[in-house]
Amino acid sequence: MKRLRHVAGRLPWLIYPVAFVEMCERMSYCGTIAVFVNYIQRPLPPGSITGAGHDSGHHSGALGMGQRASTAITTFDTFWSYTLPLLGGWVADTKWGRYKTIQMAALAAIIGHVCLIMSALPPLLVLNNKGSLALLLIGIIIIGFATGGFKANISPLMAEQFSKEKPRIKVLKSGELVIVDHDLTVTRLYGYFYMFLNVGAIVGQTAMIYAEKYVGFYLAYIIPTGMYLTCPLVMFWCRNRYAKAPPSGNVLVQAYQMWKLAMKGRWSWNLIKMLKGMSSEDFWEHAKPSNIPEERRPKWMMGLDDKWVDELARGLRACKIFLWYPIYWLSYNQMNNNLVSQAATMNTHGIPNDFISNVNPISLIIFIPLFEHLIFPYLRKRFHLTIPPLHRITVGYITASLALVFSAVIQHYIYLLSPCGKNANKCPTPTDITVWWQIGPYAMIGLSEMLAITSGMEYAYKQAPETMKSLVMAVFLFMAALACLLAQAFVPLAEDPLLEWNYAVPAVLLAIAAVGFWWTSRGMGGGEEEEEGSGDGLEMRDEGKSEVKAQ
Repeated sequence: MKRLRHVAGRLPWLIYPVAFVEMCERMSYCGTIAVFVNYIQRPLPPGSITGAGHDSGHHSGALGMGQRASTAITTFDTFWSYTLPLLGGWVADTKWGRYKTIQMAALAAIIGHVCLIMSALPPLLVLNNKGSLALLLIGIIIIGFATGGFKANISPLMAEQFSKEKPRIKVLKSGELVIVDHDLTVTRLYGYFYMFLNVGAIVGQTAMIYAEKYVGFYLAYIIPTGMYLTCPLVMFWCRNRYAKAPPSGNVLVQAYQMWKLAMKGRWSWNLIKMLKGMSSEDFWEHAKPSNIPEERRPKWMMGLDDKWVDELARGLRACKIFLWYPIYWLSYNQMNNNLVSQAATMNTHGIPNDFISNVNPISLIIFIPLFEHLIFPYLRKRFHLTIPPLHRITVGYITASLALVFSAVIQHYIYLLSPCGKNANKCPTPTDITVWWQIGPYAMIGLSEMLAITSGMEYAYKQAPETMKSLVMAVFLFMAALACLLAQAFVPLAEDPLLEWNYAVPAVLLAIAAVGFWWTSRGMGGGEEEEEGSGDGLEMRDEGKSEVKAQ
């Protein structure tokens, strides 16, 4: 049995309507981030009242606040959008459940996008620049609440649509015996989830960027609004078909009380001693219900068992691993913000400077099925090698670091060849370097996302307690918000003549983080869950035939 190849199982069709909702959210987020850069940074083109640059040689723009303001506001947008999942996860796990939280998030998203449309209406852009900025910020804040409801809950809701089962033997049409592995099915689920997400990203970025260039920013904001209007209908259509985990009430209070009980006798003014006590293998033992006489158990412990404590401990260990992610997200923020501005200083061959960012989602749409259906299965079949989540994450960190090195090299040559030297952003003549060089960093960041982000979401779901799936996912996403705080320290570098350092410094930090992540996660088995039992008693299923027991 050990020599049989492991394969992923089939995914239920119910995941696809949920994935559609996330596709709409990514269409909005990635599209608006792309157009926000020009909308905030650059002024209205001569003769334009909508912000459209057309083919006049001028980039689209509206508020004319400069690159630093653009970087600061888009960084705040990312920070806000990745902080609010903590609220969305808490509400779903304790109050509303995932389905209702997603529905309410869709309504909030529609309201927020209406604010964006109003901010970009021509009369307001021309007559009241500050009014446009105010409506833009209000829209960003409201959409952040919507994003919080979506991102903490959509992927856990998808994963809930198929129950965990023990590995079983399956006979393929070719006659090959394989083992259908639940862990590989979850891996495929998050890969497909991220692929849908990036289909939305590329549609949003392409449609909104060209709407911005040839019509105006108001049309760019209308497009995702129309898509969001369909989300409540899609979710309502499947309302009676979804498997829905009920909210668990005061689970956060119980988790805090359990941790406080485990900490009893371990508090110390000696920080090193206290940390050693918290990391000891028996940290949770005296807090387990089985080790406390029933008459001495506090009221909040009613209904809890040792398994619940073990799940809580596993979820908190996962959160410790996530603390390396803020440095990873720094590289992603560079792509969203500064690479778009870098493209404006290069030879764009007539295409919008923010169009080249589509290489990132395109690369993911290529990489995910390529690795899921060819590379990973080949490694399992030819070398019996399954790469677990934590190992994939480490490789993803290294790949992202190399992408930033690539970006720093491009920036170096822009300064070297620009007619204005190290003032390339203010130069009326673009540098004679083709923008297609940016395919390299965008594609490498895409590969790193497939390895680090999808594996991180997979690991968060697998390690989270059943009653805290959304909240642990929110903690994972919150690392992107912490990265935005780190990114604020790099805002002074987001201007000529310091842009080379703006890429080089995060590249070095990310390389250090890759080593730190590997060191922290060593001994965790790569993040794969151990399956109960051995190969004995596995079920056998012949494709197209009834299921029988393997002898």
